[in-house]
Amino acid sequence: MTAVKSEFLRIIRTREHFHQATDLDALDDAAAGGRVVGYIGFDATAPSLHIGNLLQVLKLRILQRTGHKPIALIGGGTTKVGDPSGKDDMRKLISEQDIAHNVARIREVLKRFLSFGDGPTDALLVDNAEWLDRLEYIPFLRDYGRHFSVNRMLGFDSVKLRLEREQPLSFLEFNYMILQAYDFLELSRRYDCVLQMGGSDQWGNIVNGVELGRRVDNRTLFGLTSPLLTTSSGAKMGKTAQGAVWLSADMLSPYDYWQYWRNTEDADVGKFLRLFTDLPLDEIARLEALEGAEINDAKKLLATEATRMAHGDEAAAAAAETARRTFEEGASGAALPTVEVPEADLEAGVPLFALLTRVGLTPSNSEARRLIKGQGARLNDAVVADEKYSVTLADLNPDGQLKLSAGRKRHTLVRPIPTPA
Repeated sequence: MTAVKSEFLRIIRTREHFHQATDLDALDDAAAGGRVVGYIGFDATAPSLHIGNLLQVLKLRILQRTGHKPIALIGGGTTKVGDPSGKDDMRKLISEQDIAHNVARIREVLKRFLSFGDGPTDALLVDNAEWLDRLEYIPFLRDYGRHFSVNRMLGFDSVKLRLEREQPLSFLEFNYMILQAYDFLELSRRYDCVLQMGGSDQWGNIVNGVELGRRVDNRTLFGLTSPLLTTSSGAKMGKTAQGAVWLSADMLSPYDYWQYWRNTEDADVGKFLRLFTDLPLDEIARLEALEGAEINDAKKLLATEATRMAHGDEAAAAAAETARRTFEEGASGAALPTVEVPEADLEAGVPLFALLTRVGLTPSNSEARRLIKGQGARLNDAVVADEKYSVTLADLNPDGQLKLSAGRKRHTLVRPIPTPA
């Protein structure tokens, strides 16, 4: 790659956020010569973002930290349509009430990573429902639909893959790429936004927006994407047996978030330190060169730094200390995730396999049985190998609770609560 002049692109490259750009040299000139306004969109399909979104959030963070202005575009409008990119089936339609709830929750997540305000480099939160909800269908098609070739749209991966697999693609979803392109046009007009960023699966949608700006307003716009992340073993980033790795503490505890990063594969430590922390590159080079048991120190630092960024200093320190006490001293740790169970259930006795599934340590009873058979299930740090073992109040530890473990790295506390009269 040729050298770049702007600090923004230098960091995007050296921290491994870069995949491709529409006109890298012109974008570099713009970023080196003044303030660039750039955006990334996040649809409101859930009441939180997850680490599948994190790479995009951190690109906005880099944009802001290098003297430019980020826009976080919340898809209050496009969520009503559903992005077909990377999906085999149509998204479930969400009610407007749920979308509004999700938008408010996502705003709170973004505020942990970006600085919002009225200054020249302060981030903006914008909801595309502001303009999409007011569009009139026929005028919109006349003014903008004529700039999109169906032949070309059928060639984009988000459409082509669904058709090749003979999986239905609704006309509603087919419109998504036009609406995303129109978002870019609106942001360029309202906020002088010239850059759209996203994952590499968004390349076609981003190019459409760049082209629409050129055709309609004769404006030069730019697109930049990051690589889609998988782990070294080929697994999709951000997925676990228990589901998505959420960025909201009430959907995934800071301790479990810390543990996710602590369980990083050895081969991914350097890459994840570059992508998901602010540690200096020379320090990262030293850490990723560690071998044997010492690589665990790098993983702990990755976990703590990633948790600090998402949940703050106090939560990161508490998660790290809980992990240390849990693994090095065998203690319960007050920050472990806790599930409450009615006392009456434990009085009657609950099969261990059912309790493991109930608290989320295993995805199914059959998986729980396999865990017990393989001697991977622990009750109060003691291995339980009996598939039929029933957990009762007699198993409570001196703290008046139970500690359930799946393997050596995943733990949950079970606290009995009085049964309502």
